[in-house]
Amino acid sequence: MLKAAALTAAAGFPACAFAADEAPAAPAGSASDPWRGLKVGVATYSFRKLPLDACIKGIQRVDLHFCSIKEFHLAMTSTTAERKAVAQKFKNAGITPLSCGNITLKNDEAKSRIAFEYVRDIGAPTMVCAPDPDALPMLEKLVKEFDIKMAIHNHGPESPHFKSPNDVWQAIQNLDPRVGFCIDVGHTARAGSDPAEAILNFKDRLYDCHFKDISDVHGKNGKVEVEVGRGVLDVPAMLRSLVKIGFQGHVGFEHEKTPEDPLPGLAESVGYTKGILRQLA
Repeated sequence: MLKAAALTAAAGFPACAFAADEAPAAPAGSASDPWRGLKVGVATYSFRKLPLDACIKGIQRVDLHFCSIKEFHLAMTSTTAERKAVAQKFKNAGITPLSCGNITLKNDEAKSRIAFEYVRDIGAPTMVCAPDPDALPMLEKLVKEFDIKMAIHNHGPESPHFKSPNDVWQAIQNLDPRVGFCIDVGHTARAGSDPAEAILNFKDRLYDCHFKDISDVHGKNGKVEVEVGRGVLDVPAMLRSLVKIGFQGHVGFEHEKTPEDPLPGLAESVGYTKGILRQLA
């Protein structure tokens, strides 16, 4: 749902029961948890122009405790020891890495294996990724071997494939259930689908969510991303869907605007979202 534009909702897809996993969350609506049981954090892509220590301090400043690690803060060429050290640095700061990515995966098993080892060494349960469609059979094999969830990120109308969650579903519905979705709510809307409906439709294989707002569903991504609450997306509807399914994957703020100084916009987005959650029935 949008505040100022109607979108074509995803339809005709199975809505199976969601299976919660990984770290426990506080009871929804408890006084100690303003996030209603959601694991809300930050995709560190938001801090892509800043070093690791500044990224960690920024996440602490907005009082969030989960993250999705992007390669800007830990190179794919890093050693196992370096990966474990960076993961521990986040944990020591009170931030749990729930996923890594977005990671591009070509139809190259040796390089894809390195990506799975990277996620395994960090200790995250999920890889957010952008795979080549013809690589999916090989990647399914690695998913089974490593027991790591593969959350395919939809990239909007400019992408040659996987524009919306519907496109992802068409490609993965017969694959191992650990192959699922990272729904980017902004790209989903720009691709003509309703993000709140997509969350409900694909709840059983939704493993990560990039949370943001946009000013225009017809605009290019880099020009329309805005602070949450300033755009046209129906933020209450998206949050209501996430709470309804008891989503236990990462809900990561991906603040793409002002990468040199993301903290003010991220803080505004966090505050607005927290306020909306408090008002949800």
